Parts: sequence; structure tokens; C-alpha cells
Amino acid sequence: MKRGYRSAALALGAAALVAACEHPADLALPDAAQVAGYYSYDGKLEAEVRGNVAVVTVYQPTRQLRRGGTLWAKVGPYVFLFSKETQRLLGDFPGLAGVRVITKAAGGGRVAQALLRRDALNDLTWRRALNIAGKARRDGSKRPGLLEDLVRWGEDHTEFEYNSRYISRR
Repeated sequence: MKRGYRSAALALGAAALVAACEHPADLALPDAAQVAGYYSYDGKLEAEVRGNVAVVTVYQPTRQLRRGGTLWAKVGPYVFLFSKETQRLLGDFPGLAGVRVITKAAGGGRVAQALLRRDALNDLTWRRALNIAGKARRDGSKRPGLLEDLVRWGEDHTEFEYNSRYISRR
């Protein structure tokens, strides 16, 4: 490369770097109250921000865990993760790397948790996730297969962990 071209290329690169520094991406994070404000839940819900991950803790009713067993223990985090609320939270706060939902039993014992990373879903897979979760929320008690579909989707798109006390081994 000729000296004049190399100098021009370096100057252009430096100018682009300076321009990028003048307009930094808004990587602001929500506070706990803002995170909690995105979700509507009749039961107990807590929120916090750990690093750059929003953490939502939801307490599942004991009767739900008894009646629904393993399936209801597994599906809990996905009902919240695959929602318009989570999609909006990630959209409104580009600094968030993900959202983790932890479900607990009434006594405080952890039932399940799942982490949805920001880049786990694109526009198309978000639409699919919202469809699967919406059907599960609407008709899951009458059609458990819809809850199973949501669990499978969740396990395919999140990092998850279940408490063996609530999840029977097959």
C-alpha cells in the first residue's frame, strides 16, 4: 500500500473511532423496582439486578406444585421468560445481557431457574416463543401438552436448572 493511502486509511479509521466514542451506546441498566414493574403477578414477585442480568424471583403456590407436579415445577420460569414483558425489558435496556427467572416454593426453596440470554432469540423465534407461551398460559391447565411444549422450548433456548426435590427422575 502506498504511503499516502495508508495515512488516509489510518486517518479515516481514527475518525470513525472518535465518532463512535462521541455517541456511546446506551448501556444503562434498570434498577430492581424497574424490573419488577415490567411483570404483573398476583403472587409474590421480587426483582434485582446482578451485574448485567435482571433476576426475577417468583413464588409458586404450593397447591400448584402439588397438583401439577413435575410439569408445573419445570414450566414456572418459562411462563415469565417468554413474555412480552421480558421482550420489552430487554428492548428497553440494551445493557442487560439476559433475564433469569427463579421460581421458589412458598417456603422459599428454589424449584427451578432459567436464564434467557439477550441473543438467544431473534425476531422470528421471539414470535414463536410468545405463541407457545401464550397458548400454555391460556390453555395449559386443560391441555398439559401445551405446558410440555413450553418446557421443551425453554430447555432448548435457555440455561436451566431444576431442583431434584420437585423434579422426579424418569
